[in-house]
Amino acid sequence: MARKGPDYVAPVRRILVALLTLLLLSIFLFWQIDSPRAERIRSMVIDRFVPGFEWAMAPVTRLSRMVAGFESYARLYEQNQELRRELQKMSSWKEAAVQLEQENAKLLAQNSVRIDPALTSVSGVVLTDSGTAFRQSVLLNVGSRDGILDGWATMDGLGLVGRISGVGETTSRVMLLTDPSSRIPVNILPSGQNALLTGDNTSFPALDFIESPENLRPGDRVTSSGDGGVFPPGLLVGQVAQASDGRLRVRLAADYGRLEFLRVLRSHPSERLADTGLLIPPPPAEFIGPPLPPAMDVDPAAVKPDEAAAPPDAPADEQSND
Repeated sequence: MARKGPDYVAPVRRILVALLTLLLLSIFLFWQIDSPRAERIRSMVIDRFVPGFEWAMAPVTRLSRMVAGFESYARLYEQNQELRRELQKMSSWKEAAVQLEQENAKLLAQNSVRIDPALTSVSGVVLTDSGTAFRQSVLLNVGSRDGILDGWATMDGLGLVGRISGVGETTSRVMLLTDPSSRIPVNILPSGQNALLTGDNTSFPALDFIESPENLRPGDRVTSSGDGGVFPPGLLVGQVAQASDGRLRVRLAADYGRLEFLRVLRSHPSERLADTGLLIPPPPAEFIGPPLPPAMDVDPAAVKPDEAAAPPDAPADEQSND
């Protein structure tokens, strides 16, 4: 069996590692020396050897750029996710802002409606549409605790909607003008004719009992007349429209598709006059029936005292007995 010779590789490796360590340590120490001569030597070494190592630095540079790009992409991804979350929040806030803007516009529209200054109002929110095929009505969140009375008129921001037809403690029912049982007297301008607005379960109630239909034109203004004390006079109802069958109807001014807020008008009874002495009495009514016989002129001197003393309706025998 052959004998192995001495191993020289391990000692040589240790010597090389020690020399490399000493070289690197000396370079490190030399690089830290703060001396003008050392600075000039360092500059000469950098100018001589560093430009020749560009090919070796290229992979490191590309790797550092890739790492920086990955970090930038990670930051962009996080920012994108944060922006998405903020955008979702902004969408919900936008929807809430749009709803508030619509409610504000409707409330401002109600405030801009010109009515009699003597009429005060109570605003309520429409809770639900309780209308059916045979009844058109809505519910409000105001009732008797708010002073609501049956029969008061209700308006939205544009025109007349209906009247209170039932009052509870905290809610009240509004019968719409489109209800089949709704009948209100109206006045048509500029002709000034009176008519009756009749609900028939359609969005265009009909006009009945018109005095002179030939004087009406589509687009004429329709307001409440106040006859019968049903509604205060002068409330806007809508405009005259002619249906395909030739019948005159009313295009309602109120937006029935978006009833959210309603104004309940406090209608007070008309003032009663106790002192009629200052009023001019009406002329006496003409007698209706056959004409009375003409009165005869009688000379008072020709009448006997006995006949004058006797009552006109006394029998003849009683006059003779006297």
